[in-house]
Amino acid sequence: MAISLRLQYSCLIQHPPPNPTRRSLIGRSSLLAPLPSRLTWQSARTSGVIVANATATGRDSNGKDSKKKKKIKKGKLEGVSEELNLLASQSLDWAPTRRRVRTAFLEVQKNLDHVLFKMAPKDIQMEETYETNSKGVEIFWKSWLPPVGISRKAALFFCHGYGDTCTFFFDGIAKQIAHAGYAVYAMDYPGFGLSYGLHGYIPSFDGMVDHVIEQYNRIKGRKELKGLRHFLLGQSMGGAVALKVHLKRPADWDGVLLVAPMCKIAEDVTPPGPVLKGLSFLSVLMPEAKLFPQKDLGDLAFRDPSKLKIAEFNVISYSDQMRLRTAVELIKATQDIESKLDKVSSPLLILHGAADKVTDPHVSQYLYDKASTHDKTLKLYDEGYHSILEGEPDGRIAAVIADIISWLDSRSSAN
Repeated sequence: MAISLRLQYSCLIQHPPPNPTRRSLIGRSSLLAPLPSRLTWQSARTSGVIVANATATGRDSNGKDSKKKKKIKKGKLEGVSEELNLLASQSLDWAPTRRRVRTAFLEVQKNLDHVLFKMAPKDIQMEETYETNSKGVEIFWKSWLPPVGISRKAALFFCHGYGDTCTFFFDGIAKQIAHAGYAVYAMDYPGFGLSYGLHGYIPSFDGMVDHVIEQYNRIKGRKELKGLRHFLLGQSMGGAVALKVHLKRPADWDGVLLVAPMCKIAEDVTPPGPVLKGLSFLSVLMPEAKLFPQKDLGDLAFRDPSKLKIAEFNVISYSDQMRLRTAVELIKATQDIESKLDKVSSPLLILHGAADKVTDPHVSQYLYDKASTHDKTLKLYDEGYHSILEGEPDGRIAAVIADIISWLDSRSSAN
């Protein structure tokens, strides 16, 4: 018997996206089919949204070949050499390759025609670090500190979206927030960006959250943060990460800022127990298998088409098929978060595009209503799509960043 299921992350939508094209973002989901089936998720070279689609087809043969060197079909990047295109088209399963590709594209990315790169302050103090944690995983993290002579108001810690990295669009965002007087820190999760681990693989969502807690606790001990308040900023799937970090250690944070957070599965599409059990069983047998063929949500996430083209230069993002264990972990994570929304006790800022068709703004309203904190703000941006920090007209992007800074200013240790 065929069972159809719509999974919606960050917020849910009522219908699968119409004819999604281009690279996707993590966002909502469409349909799952009977088991065994080939499940379809949407991934992207941007700030993360997840979509699940499934048709009753056979198993994808890529599952057990993740360690083999293979070519990945990707669209050709305009304006760069054949050599760079060849480099970007190779398998990015392992961190050493991702690091080489990122290094090769650094100069290209600096010259991209996007407001986040063009208007980024030049006097920010930056540091990039690789650090092995207690679990033996080498984590990449980066800091952006205010210019010399500007006092630090507080520290902001970023959690990126599915498939993303903290080294592309967020670099420009972080520079502007740092210029306003904030020490900004971000890390790539294991398996994403420049951190070690199989690309796009989340063996345990809670385990990933624990990596974030450990790394950010280490950073909090640095002398430049002594006496400062600590805030979390999470985008899309990173919103789910930030919520779980807060829920596990509520006393550790002075506020949580969320941009289209992945926080709830719609009541009418909650996965039936047998389906989830079947997926969980398969994810034990072939956890790394890529059973969710990629579809693109870029057009639904970026209101400005020119900015969507620039997102393609985020060459180390994960834009391949979603891995089976990753999909199961995301389903479970949203269920867990949904059951605990009333325990969100930290000062809370939720930002969302009112016309977001990747994640439903009504679910951000639901989070706002359920959160137990009395200090909470929900702001919806007229006509805004999913990627309000990267894919909107220049003026809107500037306004969203200004709203983040204003909220932090009113709650920082300097005020």
